[in-house]
Amino acid sequence: MKVKQILFTKVNTAEFLDLEIPMPGPDEVQVKTAVHTISCGTERANITGSDSVGIYGGPNVTFPRHCGYSSSGTVTAVGEHVTDVKAGDRVAVLGYKYQSYQNIPQEAVIKIPDGVSFETASMAYITTFPMAAVRKTRIEVGEPVLIMGLGILGLFSTMFARLAGGTPVVVADPVQERRELALSLGADYAFDPTEPDFADKVKSVTDGGAAAAIEVTGVGAGLNSALDCMRSFGRVALLGCTRKSDFTIDYYRKVHGPGITLIGAHTLARPLYESHPGYFTTRDDAKAFFKLCELGRMDADKLVMETHDPRNCTEVFTRLINDKNFPPISQFDWRNI
Repeated sequence: MKVKQILFTKVNTAEFLDLEIPMPGPDEVQVKTAVHTISCGTERANITGSDSVGIYGGPNVTFPRHCGYSSSGTVTAVGEHVTDVKAGDRVAVLGYKYQSYQNIPQEAVIKIPDGVSFETASMAYITTFPMAAVRKTRIEVGEPVLIMGLGILGLFSTMFARLAGGTPVVVADPVQERRELALSLGADYAFDPTEPDFADKVKSVTDGGAAAAIEVTGVGAGLNSALDCMRSFGRVALLGCTRKSDFTIDYYRKVHGPGITLIGAHTLARPLYESHPGYFTTRDDAKAFFKLCELGRMDADKLVMETHDPRNCTEVFTRLINDKNFPPISQFDWRNI
């Protein structure tokens, strides 16, 4: 079967190409893609040839490279062992690639509830990352929470922290438009972390410091600034992928002395099969996201800032590489491909 794909063929180059795929295997589901959400940080690292992609990244970067991992679509065929879904079902896809059709293991698809759009469902996998980070910090009702960085993960962290009872929820990002968006999503205060009195501002609205923080920038300066804003015995979830290790933290004064807990919050640091408090499986976190949307506690559709035709992928990814203000939540719509 001939399908279409987006492929990073060489450094800084995305192309829209043909691909042959077989019929699904016995345990696979074939999905016609509807919408795919762009994960800016991961995809920028991949297309630029970063040797730090993934927690097991290394210096031997090769092309072509596939990317894309959070999408939605309609089941078109299933293997003989598949029982959870059938042809015609709308599903969210947890992982996999930018393709018009894909063959996916049945455990990596989840039915989309009625009333949840393809656009929202295509964000489900990405939302499980900040949801896991918020769970790991064990936020208590009334505790002040700091969110460092307002890309897609930071924006969802803001909403989940508020839902978990964080009070107040304080956000930080150098871009004013992102701060304003976070305030519209439920943040109580928003500050520019590059200002010299940033830590003082955070401490003034949190009665001395944040009890929990979600660090989403993935850069050393972001973690360093977050630590300056913590109260004693605070917890910091390291959600952002720190792709470069060339920074120094004064661990003695900023971690050891005040008793700060640093929590690894990569999405792979979770159980595969059985959820328990603080550590849910990916599927259970995705289902929780859907339930929040079904009950009207979260409106993810309004977060989508741009929608693109996959045939324009070269221009879209060129912008992603070069434009620091590329919208944090953008999507590809495959329904006419």
